[in-house]
Amino acid sequence: MKYFDNLTESIGNTPMVILNKITSGLSCKVYAKYETFNPGNSVKDRIGLKMIIDAEKKGFLNPGGTIIEGTSGNTGLGLAIVAITRGYKCIFVTSDKQSQEKIDILKLYGAEVVVCPTNVEADDPRSYYSVSKKLSEEVPNSWYVNQYDNPSNPMGHYESTGPEIWEQTEGKVTHFVVGVGTGGTISGVGKFLKEKNNKIKIWGVDAYGSVLKKYHETGIFDKNEIYPYVTEGIGEDMIPQNIDFDIIDGFTKVTDKDAALYCRKLLKYEGMFLGNSAGAAIKGVIQLKENFKPEDLVVVLFHDHGSRYLKKIYNDDWMREMGYL
Repeated sequence: MKYFDNLTESIGNTPMVILNKITSGLSCKVYAKYETFNPGNSVKDRIGLKMIIDAEKKGFLNPGGTIIEGTSGNTGLGLAIVAITRGYKCIFVTSDKQSQEKIDILKLYGAEVVVCPTNVEADDPRSYYSVSKKLSEEVPNSWYVNQYDNPSNPMGHYESTGPEIWEQTEGKVTHFVVGVGTGGTISGVGKFLKEKNNKIKIWGVDAYGSVLKKYHETGIFDKNEIYPYVTEGIGEDMIPQNIDFDIIDGFTKVTDKDAALYCRKLLKYEGMFLGNSAGAAIKGVIQLKENFKPEDLVVVLFHDHGSRYLKKIYNDDWMREMGYL
């Protein structure tokens, strides 16, 4: 018999799928690393498992403890799945721009969810970063995950996502494109791929309203770049320690409107029902097309499933209210 002892053993080994229509204007082949096949339907399952295992080994997380994290939803779900199998409680802090579906799902998994305002600076005591840290100081027998600065985040991708991409493309990958938030995926995958072949180009997709692209290009943290935006899961209003900017060859920014519209195009032309950041990622690939040659093999990573965005990007009324339709 072939089976897993628990659901966490099914994390990883997600499929690679060639894109046939949406990238028809590009001269090269584009493949999607399709992360919704993880049990929590997102790439964040990988780091949820890795960060908890490492915390246990280091003595940060003790039996019966409480896991506390600031999350846009997907990391929280990845942590919650692992927590259920290992006997932990969870408190997650999120921002009010996140979809209601994500919040509802976290609660269904038994987590307590605290919602904070989006339109405040990262060091504001009301921000979800600050509230998470404060809770970890107040709640006994708790562990603050801090995915932004936790080295187990990029290491999880260095040990799993990166090797999978290399093996699935038989070492032929020439470009890796991915949305950037905490920096774990791009840094971990990028490090692994560059060690295999330092000619591979690593591209980040950023959001308008985020500081990452300008910081990479100038080394300047410009607060004037920060303003509220809609796209979930990418972009930051601070610089996470986990982003290794030396590994990244360049960034492109995608508008909220394009991210939403290209999610719908992925569904219409490829049958792929995906989240906000996937629309941004594929639009980013198209914007970068001048960097690709016919013989190149581009891999783009799709983070999460579209079912978490039914009331937003897959709702015509919401799309019209936003001016996207």
